[in-house]
Parts: sequence; structure tokens; C-alpha cells
Amino acid sequence: MQVFRYSQARSLDGAVRSGAVPSASFIAGGTTLVDLMKLNVLTPRSLVDINGLPLDRVEPLPTGGLRIGAMVRNSDLANHDLVRTRYAVLSEALLSGASPQLRNMATTGGNLLQKTRCYYYRDTNYACNKRQPGSGCAALDGFNRIHAVLGGSDHCVATHPSDMAVAMMALEATVHTQGPKGPREIALDEFYLVPGTTPERENVLEPGELITHVTIPTVAAGTRSHYLKLRDRAQYEFALASSAVVVSMSGNRIQRVRVAFGGVGTKPWRSREAERALEGQDATPENFRRAADAAMAAAKPLKYNGFKIELAKRALIRTLEETTQPA
Repeated sequence: MQVFRYSQARSLDGAVRSGAVPSASFIAGGTTLVDLMKLNVLTPRSLVDINGLPLDRVEPLPTGGLRIGAMVRNSDLANHDLVRTRYAVLSEALLSGASPQLRNMATTGGNLLQKTRCYYYRDTNYACNKRQPGSGCAALDGFNRIHAVLGGSDHCVATHPSDMAVAMMALEATVHTQGPKGPREIALDEFYLVPGTTPERENVLEPGELITHVTIPTVAAGTRSHYLKLRDRAQYEFALASSAVVVSMSGNRIQRVRVAFGGVGTKPWRSREAERALEGQDATPENFRRAADAAMAAAKPLKYNGFKIELAKRALIRTLEETTQPA
């Protein structure tokens, strides 16, 4: 681990100023950052502790939606009454991730920004364009079983590991930030960047820009949602493929649906192709399969991860079966 400067932010403006200096990182729960610092994958020269900022509340919005502070711990969010009753997909996604100990420390903002689990990224003996731009991508010709089939490029095929972000993508969340240029509101689907030729840039945040909270719009009465995570073992494991569905029904007809995938994309992956194939259609196995095929039509398998395409299709079909069956 490298030498670094540590400071505690006393105000939001102070945090932004401290975070805008070269090679500075914000630290909240630290469940990813500290691990990567120990591995010398991340070597910030300055850590700005934001745990003292008043960003740890979950509040209903006047419009009926939800405001989630960036410092809300994953355990608290998963078990919040409003989340469990109105936004079940979010509670299920959070409870499927990590372990109780980590969920007690991990924060909403940190979860959105967590780094990939790509073993080549986390091992400095291997080339990684995300870690060291221009060095190459060892995963392309390496053991790429856990890597992405959607959104990859010749420079990076690492998956985004968050479960929470997949659920928030299906819920059409908005990320709110404060930075040197003032506040911003960013739709979650526009917050993440695919790697392209700049895999080191994973999102649209600027230096010193801090996530303050996330808002989720209201859901119509009768809306159902579910998160399904498929993985190698039942606990403390990242998704090989996961599916989040938020759906409103009229009888057996799908009125409105939002679909997102985890484990298969270089970012939490919203599938508008699946949504278009489903909306206005009856909830039938044939239509579910058609939507699953549409969702994965652009997938590009590597040597060892082709199985993810069918796995993701089955995850979506099972999630649709769960959310569209009569209550």
C-alpha cells in the first residue's frame, strides 16, 4: 500500500474541494476501495472520508417516489419498509449481494461505483487497459468465463459487479451529484459508460464530483417486481447472469415493463429490446422467449463465456414468469 493523505470532510462543499485535487478518492464504506489499495490496483494520494456528511437517510418524495442518500448502508436500504413493500426488486438485489457484514458497511454511492471483479484488473502482473490505459486486455485471450457478452470492446470486456445498480436501472433511478460546477441530475442509464477505447472511464463523474443521493420515481399501484441472480454458489458470489423486471399488468397483458441485466454487460444493462418485445403483449412463454432472444441478439461471446447468453435468457424468462403470474 502506498502512502496517502487522509482527511475528514466536514461539509459537502469541503468534500468537493478536497476531492477535486489530483489523485484524490472519496471513501465511505471502503469495502472495495481498501481491498484494491492493498493490492496496489488503486493508489490514491489523498482519501477524503465522507462518513460524517448528512447523506444517510431514506425519505419518501412528495411525488410518491423515494430519495436515498449516498451514505445509506446497503443493509438499511434493503430492510427499509418502503423499499420492501414498494420496490421489492431493490431489496432482493441488495440482499443477494456480498455478506451481512459487508452490507452493513457498503453504501449506496459506493455500490454504484464499485469496481469490476475481473481477475486481470485486480492482478497487477497482467495487462489491463482499465487499470493502465494502453497496456492491453489480458481477458480477451485469457480465461474470460466471468466476462461481458454485452457492451465490450477490443479494449475491455470486464463486467460491472453491482446487483443494486441493476435493480435501480429497472426502476429508472436518477443519480444526483454535487461537484465543482454545481449540482447535476443524471439518469442512471446515462451515468455509466461502455468501455470503448477509454475503459478507464467508467462513468460520467468529473474530478471532485460526489454522489449525494439517488431518486427513484413512484411506481403505479399493482406494479410487481423481482430480481433473480444466477451464480456459481448460493451466497457471497457475483452474478454470472441476473435479471431485474418491473412490470404493470392489465389482466394477462403486459402494459408496461422495464428490464435490466447484471453479470453479462460492461455496465448494468437495460434492455429496451426486451421491453419493446413485451409491452402490449400477452404474458405467454412464447412472448417471454421472444423477448429474451431480442435482449441477447447483440451479445458477443468470448472463448469461455458463451453459456452466459442462454443463462441470461433463462434468467429473464424465469423473472417474467414470477412477476406476471396472477397474485
